[in-house]
Amino acid sequence: MASIRDIRRRIRSVKGTAQITKAMQMVASSKMRKAQQAAVNGRPFAELAGEVMAHATGDAGDFSHPLIEPREVRRRGVILVSTDKGLCGALNSNLFREVARYDAATTSFIAVGKKAGQFLARTRRKLVAEFGYHDTPTYGECQAISRCAKELFLNGEVDQIEVVYSRFVNTLSQKPDTRLVLPMGDVTTAQAKVAGRAAATGATATDYLFEPSAPEVMEVLLAYLLDFQIAQLLLESKASEHSARMVAMKNATENAEQLIKDLTLESNKMRQASITKELLEIATAQMAIS
Repeated sequence: MASIRDIRRRIRSVKGTAQITKAMQMVASSKMRKAQQAAVNGRPFAELAGEVMAHATGDAGDFSHPLIEPREVRRRGVILVSTDKGLCGALNSNLFREVARYDAATTSFIAVGKKAGQFLARTRRKLVAEFGYHDTPTYGECQAISRCAKELFLNGEVDQIEVVYSRFVNTLSQKPDTRLVLPMGDVTTAQAKVAGRAAATGATATDYLFEPSAPEVMEVLLAYLLDFQIAQLLLESKASEHSARMVAMKNATENAEQLIKDLTLESNKMRQASITKELLEIATAQMAIS
């Protein structure tokens, strides 16, 4: 049975751990607000960018581009977006379970984040490239990732590229999700969405003029849209990471505080028992003397 000294030593240890988790909770909470705002603010722009592509392809005639042409899928490419650090609950574990469904023999991986690189190395999957990214992903970081993905796709090394990431729902909920980025899909899908929205709202069609021409605009627009898709998914992952870490550290702090209360109660009971024992010994000795 532990002594009072051992319990008090453990209380001091748990208090130190609680201070660390509380500090990490405050840091994650501060970063979380900024990351969540960035992720949410990027979603409307993503929808508008799709509408611009739909309008451009509508005036481009029989436009074709290697980035939008579907192929028979024999080899897949996966961009795995994880965190650089741990202590964020089951966020990375859920992602890695999602990755486990891919055939390791026919799948090539691009790791974004240290945890993704460690997981792929540990499971001996084919790792093509590894990238890092900051709390606020820069355009250069997103462009480097998309450039690597385009090279794999255009060189014929893979026939399809997906991104496995953590989709931000709210502070308490982050879900592993998969997004197809290459090929970028049939352009008629985007046109159908625009037409359906216009029919639902009663809006009239608008004619757009493109300079120098719609095909030339599309040539640049497709590359930019791919960069932005990667950027938006990185923002979603960062918002999920900071939210999950804040919740995990909050739970850890609360558990530490509860453990301190339980240990303090146990220590007080043992001290009270020791005092009672001493009083009984004194009373017994006094009775024996008298």
